[in-house]
Amino acid sequence: MRTGRHVSYRALLAVLAAVVGLAACAEVPPPAPPETRSGFPERGAKLISQYGCGGCHTVPGVDRAEGLVGPPLTRFGSRSYIAGELPNNEENLRRWIQDPRAVEPGTAMPDLGVSETDARDIAAYLFTLD
Repeated sequence: MRTGRHVSYRALLAVLAAVVGLAACAEVPPPAPPETRSGFPERGAKLISQYGCGGCHTVPGVDRAEGLVGPPLTRFGSRSYIAGELPNNEENLRRWIQDPRAVEPGTAMPDLGVSETDARDIAAYLFTLD
């Protein structure tokens, strides 16, 4: 009888170990990106048009921004990463907009000479897209 209990404890421990192991393997999604509190989203939408971003990207709310070269920027404010590499936050997005090749060498995203102020406002607009 004692052996039966011993086997039951072993079985219980094996099941517990499997459950803990599976839980450890589960992917935990990264936290949602924070919104930017600086910048002017309305101005950012105009700048997206001015810089010609819509030639490559689809950008909701921006006239003629229906490009198919780069990824669509729909729901950008809900994304966790920029270019699949950087956590999506204001500082990283401004850096990406201003100098994408410094972040990802070889990217097709061109350096358009975007100023820091313009990058801040573009980021402010993109974070409204959720």
